[in-house]
Amino acid sequence: MTKRSVLDLRDSAMAYRLSGQLPEATPATITSSTASTTSFSPEDYSKPYCEFMTANPTIFHAVDGFTKQLESKGYKRLPERESWNSKLEKGGKYYVTRNGSAFISFSIGKDYKSGNGMAIVAGHIDALTAKLKPVSKLPTKAGFLQLGVAPYAGALGDTWWDRDLSIGGRVLVQDPNTGKIESRLIKLDWPIARIPTLAPHFGAPSQGPFNKETQMVPIIGIDNSDLFQEQTPSTTDHSSGIKSGTFASTQPEKLVKVISKELGITNYSSIINWELELYDSQPARLGGLDKDLIFAGRIDDKLCCYAAQEALLASPDSTSTSSIKMVGMFDDEEIGSLLRQGARSNFMSSVIERITEAFSPSYGPNVLAQTVANSFFVSSDVIHAVNPNFLNAYLENHAPRLNVGVAVSADSNGHMTTDSVSYGFIKRVADRCGSTLQVFHIRNDSRSGGTIGPMTSARIGMRAIDVGIPQLSMHSIRATTGSLDPGLGVKLFKGFFDYFEEVDKEFADF
Repeated sequence: MTKRSVLDLRDSAMAYRLSGQLPEATPATITSSTASTTSFSPEDYSKPYCEFMTANPTIFHAVDGFTKQLESKGYKRLPERESWNSKLEKGGKYYVTRNGSAFISFSIGKDYKSGNGMAIVAGHIDALTAKLKPVSKLPTKAGFLQLGVAPYAGALGDTWWDRDLSIGGRVLVQDPNTGKIESRLIKLDWPIARIPTLAPHFGAPSQGPFNKETQMVPIIGIDNSDLFQEQTPSTTDHSSGIKSGTFASTQPEKLVKVISKELGITNYSSIINWELELYDSQPARLGGLDKDLIFAGRIDDKLCCYAAQEALLASPDSTSTSSIKMVGMFDDEEIGSLLRQGARSNFMSSVIERITEAFSPSYGPNVLAQTVANSFFVSSDVIHAVNPNFLNAYLENHAPRLNVGVAVSADSNGHMTTDSVSYGFIKRVADRCGSTLQVFHIRNDSRSGGTIGPMTSARIGMRAIDVGIPQLSMHSIRATTGSLDPGLGVKLFKGFFDYFEEVDKEFADF
């Protein structure tokens, strides 16, 4: 968009105000580069992103999918339990996981030396969901089998009613021969649960507010046996094959058997525990008359994570050769990032320390502080796209649009880590790679959300910025982004990795 067209839009908004009509929000302030662009095509990422989202509905599947892709591109897994000093090499590519729900990947430049900087893009890979309770088996009620679930973050809200929900996650199984506990991923490929609404004909009871413990309990099947016999056999007796006192005995019998069949488990007692969640079973799809939209669940924040991963893989080894390119994907952001796999933990700081030590002849606080000072952190989390039905909720000139470019996220009260230096840094990156930047800031009479940016930059001490790919319907079970937006995210993040060293030289005094 040209400067003239932006001014025209602002003039239009002024005309609306003068006429007394509701002003239409102008787009976010846009800065476009005149630099020539390469043959990069954002649309090339539209379908692959949808396919990834459909194939990896839970956090465990997403981490597994991402790390398998890394391995196919030559990245080697680093166990946290082992020393890395003899494993890391210049030009090497590596990743490390924690809890199966978070991971950090990085490539080491061929000219890297200890004390040099790291170019880091990180976000969160968890999403709002409903998790099975430790004891998820419930008594049959009025002919329905039900499932005990607990909301994770803001799940079980209005958008979860009357949805086709399936179950997925990880199952911990003990090998009968070795005694070793293994993690097995599971996702049922058909909807098995639904939270039914009460028709409005019932009046006040159908209007809410609703109790999440008693009125938002999923149904998973029908059992009318109470109508035909005086007593229903116990679900933990010998006829079921599930032994009393085992983990399986605390879960719905039919669910245990369905999952066991899917995983090829014949001894139900070998199931030590599981972490399962409900998810919307609808696939991610291209939508809109021109297929210029993406409709999907769990966009927040697998969208930015996907873009960061693809950017790392697309960034050639011939760029920023004296630095380390790193991507982090964390769990638990939606609930405060406080667990060991969250961004408030020591996960990223320990990885930075271990890399620095492996290449330092005399490792200590001095060389670590030098590394941190030379590094730059891009916190990437989805941001609110302008909603045409609620224009008065947006701040003028700070309303990002879909299919335009990544938005810089700002907040005067420190909910975002953006400042003038970090904005200038990412603007110089955008200039070089031909990306368009937008900007988002909440209205003074609204409440801002948060990201992993402030907590991570404060803990480690890196220069940092918050950016986000725009999306509609944040925190809904189904959300919307632009069909070009995954690729536009890749373009900017790849530019950050490619031009990190060049831009950093311009900011040598900061």
